[in-house]
Amino acid sequence: MDLRIFTEPQQGASYDTLLKVAKATEDLGFDAFFRSDHYLRMGNADGLPGPTDAWITLAGLARETRRIRLGTLMTAGTFRLPGVLAIQVAQVDQMSGGRVELGLGAGWFEEEHKAYGIPFPREKFARLEEQLAIITGLWATATGEEFSYDGTYYQLENSPALPKPAQGKVPVLVGGHGATRTPRLAAQYADEFNIPFASLEDSERQFGRVRAAAEAVGRKGDELVYSNALVACVGKDDAEVARRAAAIGRNVDELKANGLAGSPAEVVDKIGRYAAIGASRIYLQMLDLEDLDHLELISAQVQSQLG
Repeated sequence: MDLRIFTEPQQGASYDTLLKVAKATEDLGFDAFFRSDHYLRMGNADGLPGPTDAWITLAGLARETRRIRLGTLMTAGTFRLPGVLAIQVAQVDQMSGGRVELGLGAGWFEEEHKAYGIPFPREKFARLEEQLAIITGLWATATGEEFSYDGTYYQLENSPALPKPAQGKVPVLVGGHGATRTPRLAAQYADEFNIPFASLEDSERQFGRVRAAAEAVGRKGDELVYSNALVACVGKDDAEVARRAAAIGRNVDELKANGLAGSPAEVVDKIGRYAAIGASRIYLQMLDLEDLDHLELISAQVQSQLG
């Protein structure tokens, strides 16, 4: 089971804070550092000092880390044109020596679009499908050849399809709860399917849909990586769990029901239940980015038991 650290910087984090968390992620043996792609806080967080851009952040971290994978859950398709995003991701992959992964979603948070003057189109999912086709098509085009695409929303003509990522293939993540179109997109374009903040039952059901969709297009169902994103709140005792829950404005019982909360033993047990339904990777949503002791505890007493 891979454990990855997943941050939500729109809730309030500077680049320096994210760098500290990324370096701790690397030093403590976690597999990857991922971040959300949002420009506006949610809920009661103050959001200070203001938003950071996902791919600018990852470009900086690419030069300041050496081992961990770097990526997004999920880049908002509404924020960037697909050709531009293909260039950005390929460049950051080169800067990292081939450690980047692209999670790409349709975009959903209308208020942040209004706040920063970003168009919020009605047909987001159909645009996402074209974006995935374009980005993967650009990267797959042989050097010296050209790529063209004539879609409903995007048209590319005689693109040199450069630059290329450092990796032979940048892993692409698709995720979500949709019962039909989401599994179909994952089956067609994804290396990994991620379901965020889902119960064991919902995760198992959705993993099954994705496997079936993959087999329907001629792929093996287990060709994809299956993963969950879950909020983490771990403590060495009940008092520490309660303190960490209070720090992120959450209730302990709710966190235990819907996330990975409690003692290290409780969390290891719950991760084991996700593994039993096919998850091989967990993204630990860390909401208090100042609490590096939390990462140390998870590394020492949870990750160390997972093998």
